[in-house]
Amino acid sequence: MAPTTLSRGRTTDAHEGGVVVFLIGMRINRWRAVRQWWPTFKAMPAMLRELAKDPDSGMAGFRVVVGGGLREITLIQYWRDADRLLAYASAADRHHRPAWQAFNRRARAASAADRAPGVGIWHETFQVPAGGHESVYVGMPSFGLGQAFGTQPVGKRGDTAAQRLAGRQG
Repeated sequence: MAPTTLSRGRTTDAHEGGVVVFLIGMRINRWRAVRQWWPTFKAMPAMLRELAKDPDSGMAGFRVVVGGGLREITLIQYWRDADRLLAYASAADRHHRPAWQAFNRRARAASAADRAPGVGIWHETFQVPAGGHESVYVGMPSFGLGQAFGTQPVGKRGDTAAQRLAGRQG
């Protein structure tokens, strides 16, 4: 395993335009309901591989976060624009739409049988306009917006969070 390269000094992300931050996750409600949560769990890696192989997809990067006693898995995704995110979500020939349809079939079947859902899913989408974000990384490996879009020395965008948000130089 290669050593992790840590940032030297203070850096910020190098992205100047708008960005879409897409949070998506699942929660395992009943561990024994494997037939409900396993297909949901294994669908996301296939989608991420598909998106990573397609530089025109619009997804710039992602991070996986596990919490809630291992019951909750969240993906933080960075997209170049909402149009490409929505196009991916609705494309019949991509992995997301069939996975979403299959999830809904399983959820309806569980509901019809009057069973508590074995898995829950959620998502939130944030459109951040150009100039509406800032970041700082100190002693960190590539992370978040910086991992998705690259980094640069803090001084190029301002020394403080307020300066970076306002777009002023230090």
